[in-house]
Formats: sequence, C-alpha cells, structure tokens
Amino acid sequence: MDSIKVTGGAELNGIIPISGAKNAALPLMIASLLTDETLTLSNVPRLRDVAQLMQILSNHGVDYSVNGKRTGQDDLAGQTLNLTAREIVDTTAPYELVSKMRASFWVVGPLIARMHEARVSLPGGCAIGTRPVDFFIQGLEALGADIEIEGGYVVVKAPGGLIGGRVEFPRVSVGATHTIMMAATLAKGETEIVNAAREPEVVDLARCLKAMGAKIEGEGTSTIRIQGVPRLHGAHHAVVPDRIETGTYAMAVAITGGDVLLQGARTDLLESALDTLRQTGAEITATDEGLKVYRNGNGIQPADVTTEPFPGFPTDLQAQFMALMTKAGGKSRITETIFENRFMHVQELARLGAQIAIDGRTATVEGVSTLRGAPVMATDLRASVSLVIAGLAAEGETTVSRVYHLDRGFERLEDKLTRCGAQIQRISG
Repeated sequence: MDSIKVTGGAELNGIIPISGAKNAALPLMIASLLTDETLTLSNVPRLRDVAQLMQILSNHGVDYSVNGKRTGQDDLAGQTLNLTAREIVDTTAPYELVSKMRASFWVVGPLIARMHEARVSLPGGCAIGTRPVDFFIQGLEALGADIEIEGGYVVVKAPGGLIGGRVEFPRVSVGATHTIMMAATLAKGETEIVNAAREPEVVDLARCLKAMGAKIEGEGTSTIRIQGVPRLHGAHHAVVPDRIETGTYAMAVAITGGDVLLQGARTDLLESALDTLRQTGAEITATDEGLKVYRNGNGIQPADVTTEPFPGFPTDLQAQFMALMTKAGGKSRITETIFENRFMHVQELARLGAQIAIDGRTATVEGVSTLRGAPVMATDLRASVSLVIAGLAAEGETTVSRVYHLDRGFERLEDKLTRCGAQIQRISG
C-alpha cells in the first residue's frame, strides 16, 4: 500500500485550487437514476469514491462518459461527467458493492421512485460509527413504500408509485435527507421533510434536481417541501466547491504559517470553521478568486469547538483542527457530538508528541512547542489528513501509511501542497 512522507518545517505559500465537493458529487451522481436523459456534472473531483460510485451506477444501467481536458486547463481542474440512465437494468444493489461505500445505499431513493421497487444491501458498520439506515426506511415508509429486511437486504416496493407525505427525522441526517428528497421528486403530491439537514451539499442537490424539473422549496432550512412531478429531464450542473477541503488547507496554512490563496473557495460554506480559525490567529480574507489564508510568525492561539450539523463546526474538520491545536500555546477542548467513535487519530498524533486526553466525547489538547516526525497510520479519511497536517509542522520526517483512506476524499493532495512549498511525496507500496 502507498504511504506519504512529509518533511516538516516549510511554510506554505502560493495557490491551491479547491476541488468540487465529494459529499456533493456522490448524491448528484446518484440523482442521474431519476431520469432517462443525460445529467452532466462539471467540477467533479477525481477520487476513489467517485470511481467506485460510477461502477455501482453502471451496475444499474447508467452509461457514463468523461469529457477530455480542455486546452489550457489546469491539471488540477475538476472533470466533467455525463451520466445517462436511459434504462434501469437492475434494481438490486449488491452487498459486494454497497459494502465498499455507504453512500451507495442512497440509490434506494431514486430506484423506488422511478422503478417502484428496489433491493439494496444493508451497508453494515464503519470505522467512525454505526450510522443506521432506520431514518431512510422510516422516511420511505412515510411515502407509502412497503419495506422488509430479507437476508441483509432492504427490499422496498411501491407498486403504484410513492405518495407524498410528512417525513420527520428524529435527528438531522444528511444521507437520509438526500435520499428522501430524491425519492419525493417523483412521488404523487407534496412531501414535507421536517428536521432536514441544512448542509450546503443538500442545497446543491436541490439546485440540481430543480434544474432537472423538480419542484423543491426550503432547501437550506430545516423544512423542505417537494411537489412531485411525473418525470425529470436532463440538466447541466456544476458541483459546489469542497468546504472540507477548504477548511483542511486553511488549517494547514495556520499550522505552518505562510500565505495561500484557496482558489474557488466560498466563505458561506464554512463560516463557523473560519470564525474558529480566526480565533487561533489566522487571517482569512474573501477575494474574487477565493479565500486568502495568512498567518505570520505569531503563535497559534487555543480555541474550543463542538461539532454540530451545519451551520455549526463540521465533524469532518474535527481531526484537522485537533492537529492544529497540538501546536497551540495553551489548552483547547474539542467535543464531538456527531459520531461516537471519531477520536482514533488521537493515539497517532500522540506518536508525534501531541498531548491529548480523552474524556467521553471531549478531547483536551495541551499544545506543545515541538512535534517530532514518526511513522503513523491512517484510520479513516479525515484522520489521515490530520496526520499530514501535523507532519507539516513536525521536526523531521513523518510517514503516513494506509493512505488509501486519503485518496477517497482528497484529490492529488501531495501535488497541491508541493506547489506551495511543502516537502511531501507519495511512496508507492
């Protein structure tokens, strides 16, 4: 397996182009199942998860093509996908595919909406929490679907099609909001989703669905209303910039010092995280080109955060922020409220000299003056990049193994950091 070697100590200076959001691209790709016409998505990141989902959609009968690079286009620019589900050839999503990517379970929404039946494998557990599919099932039942669990599969039937209804989630779920919103676009009558996720990726999906002919209002609030239509058509949609990648590179600049333009980034997508970063001493300015992040030689100030659904501090930036706080001049507290098992990076950061104590869902970080490079191992996607961030500020070499996690969510991370002066390279396993 590949690993990444980081030699710490270099400031970051230059331009980092921000890719399209993985967490937006995946549901957008799944939305192609709702129409027999072509859905064209631009600014799609080149990631392992995207490639995996294309394979899964192909299993259902989706034809796809990738547009070639335009003359003069940056090597790090996103790709354009053309997805056409002219005919759904299989309404079963098998375990061997769903088990590789939890988000692929979301195909249940478009399949039952368009084909009135679906058989989708339960995804099983994952490293950072159980994330049950109960909300998905309850939501589809509220739209008139009959559901049974048979041999590890969710078998969904709605012979006469889905019927609009009221879906109230016990707690916010981004995946369930995506799924029920897609399903409701082709249901008869009006669907109301209460306690809906407000994340930018949900808003982006709603924008795409509306471009396809869906009637949706309230996206970005806790109540979304969808008036079902008989069919959807093709459309062109650009994937929203990745707010997690934006925050990750902003924290990398904050820990190393330097001056970097995050090209294409948008402040409205992560205001809470940016406000917290400013508390640590980083200067962040919005420009016509994106976000400029700067930190001079002053020390890093400690700050407390609690992860929350949007618009709060994102759970997907918790590990990266913890890496930053390992170098702060004082004590900080990080409370994780979204996933129950998301501190596995702590023991690896400790190998670099970090001082972190865990009490339940709260980690207390006592900043240290020096981190020292060491071999470390990634345990999940966000944890892997937190180790890279810490390695950028550590003395000597840090080798991060199991970086296949990293490739699921960060497009050409080494290339982007190298452009800004980081000493980082991939070592083929």
